[in-house]
Amino acid sequence: MVTLKHLAEQLNVSISTVSKALHDSDEISPDTIERVKALAKFLNYKPNRLAVSLKNSKTNTIGVIVPNILNHFFAKALFAIEQEATKQGYNIITCLSNELQSKEINSLQLLSNGSVDGFIMSMAQETQVANKVDHINAILSQNIPIVLFDRVSEDIDCDKVIIDDFGAAYEATKHLLSEGRKHIVLVSDIDELSVGKLRTSGYLEALSEASNYTSEPVIVTTKKSKSIEEVIEQLFIDNSHIDAIISIDNTTGVIALQKALNLNFSIPKELSIIGFSDENVLQFTNPKLSTVSQHTLDIGKASVKMLINNLNDKTSVNRTTKTIKTKLVLRGTTL
Repeated sequence: MVTLKHLAEQLNVSISTVSKALHDSDEISPDTIERVKALAKFLNYKPNRLAVSLKNSKTNTIGVIVPNILNHFFAKALFAIEQEATKQGYNIITCLSNELQSKEINSLQLLSNGSVDGFIMSMAQETQVANKVDHINAILSQNIPIVLFDRVSEDIDCDKVIIDDFGAAYEATKHLLSEGRKHIVLVSDIDELSVGKLRTSGYLEALSEASNYTSEPVIVTTKKSKSIEEVIEQLFIDNSHIDAIISIDNTTGVIALQKALNLNFSIPKELSIIGFSDENVLQFTNPKLSTVSQHTLDIGKASVKMLINNLNDKTSVNRTTKTIKTKLVLRGTTL
């Protein structure tokens, strides 16, 4: 492996001169810079990035921890994080918690030994449900910055990137009310997560504001002991007057649409459906599902920019929460 020392010996100059020449220092003459760079190119010299990172106490690497790579939202967010990190001159190391707090803890411990400059992460389901965040706060206490996205906690003082979950469900429910729907059911398989609670609150608030809506709110949640298909089938059995569904996760809306079509519902004349699914499911539904667009790519990009700003200005003590606006995209399952 060619080193600065090898270059210096062959050119009969100091190692410092070689280093400065490779960085176009004004202290070095143009002729010397040209000679050094020509030899470095000829010998295929590559800087030792590990040595550089140790010297600068900077790895230019970001640790990313996501709960579930099979979830299209997190897969798309990870794609955006990698793209933006590369654009900013950073690499990423990705770990999966698989919704387990133990794996989340292990990932933080593994990468906080100097392998990364900071973290971008979305909390595991176990962490959120138990609200045990000491392991995350322990990393922050080591002056290693963390940006949380999507799933966050008020008990963690760090930068965060979220969507307006409350407003998204509120707007979707208001649209269903504007269609004249009288029996709107909310379906969720994320009821224990922060995003699920906020979306449920938005649904309830919209219904409470509707003076001409007389039905009681109906919230159907899935449990691990039952399949989603079974829960949706029971939903139609228990709610014979149902005329609208708002699905606040990224799967139940699609399943509800298929079950409704099998039951010969006229969509959207008799039944409207709005989901939070992304465009990955649209090719599989007919009619096309109306959805809340979460602007996932923007979430990923904003998370990277926020972390790098934090790394570049470690003196700042102000922690911010950036809210990405959602968009209700109306398609074939709504009027």
